[in-house]
Amino acid sequence: MRTALVIVLLALGVGLQLLSCLGLLVMRDTYARLHYLAASSFGVLAIAAAIFVEEPFSMIGEKALLAAVFLLATGPVLVHVTARTARTRRHGGWAIRNDEKVERLER
Repeated sequence: MRTALVIVLLALGVGLQLLSCLGLLVMRDTYARLHYLAASSFGVLAIAAAIFVEEPFSMIGEKALLAAVFLLATGPVLVHVTARTARTRRHGGWAIRNDEKVERLER
């Protein structure tokens, strides 16, 4: 039973990682690519859970869970910093300018 659970979790994790990589390759815009990073985080969590099921309460299992928690906690920060940097690079600043406000109101 435990081996089957490990195989399912690994397949789920690897599948989510592959879908995330495929989404990053297919999307053309930086902002659209950022949406695919969320699935990548869940893939890491599934792989860490598979390791923990195989090696429960050992140094390897605990390190896998700590790494997954670290990636889940820092993932949103990385996405926000990347989006902010892309906007700053494209528009020269973070604040919304007056012409952008008019553009939004016209839509």
